[in-house]
Amino acid sequence: MSIDEKDVVCRAIKGDEEAFAQLYGEHFDKIYRYIYLRVGNQADAEDLTQEVFVKILKAIGSYKWRNLPFTAWLFRIAHNQVIDYLRKVSKVEKVALEGDVASFDERDPESIAEREFEIEELTETIKKLSPAQHDVISLRFGSGLSVAEVAKVLGKNTGTVKALQYNGVVALRRMLLDKR
Repeated sequence: MSIDEKDVVCRAIKGDEEAFAQLYGEHFDKIYRYIYLRVGNQADAEDLTQEVFVKILKAIGSYKWRNLPFTAWLFRIAHNQVIDYLRKVSKVEKVALEGDVASFDERDPESIAEREFEIEELTETIKKLSPAQHDVISLRFGSGLSVAEVAKVLGKNTGTVKALQYNGVVALRRMLLDKR
């Protein structure tokens, strides 16, 4: 964690609203992408992300510095929120990579349709990964976390995360090639 982030977190812990707003702005997109990859529904992901930040706001006063980055604490809250949601829904929903197709700059309807098809194909394939591989792939590629950050969020060692990532990518590649 940078000195600046530590300062912002300390100020937020003390109740500084501007500091919390800064943390919200810096981490919202990553948390949202992680949740969206897990639940696959934009409206639900937006609601869950807001719920995560409400929980963070309520709990930040009790945040304690440990041998973990602040982002690990944030993603642990997000992870727990997603697990609670999935238990309530009791079914795994659509998972997509990196946002809506509508956010692409391409204006060509054919390109957009091809991209939608590719995302749908990948979505269906990701559903076939083990839950541990799915978590690692979502955090690494959806939220852009490092291997070390993913390890801390999931409570696993970096070797395990690397193995899950490698095996997940290999499995995805194999399944996608088998479809063609």
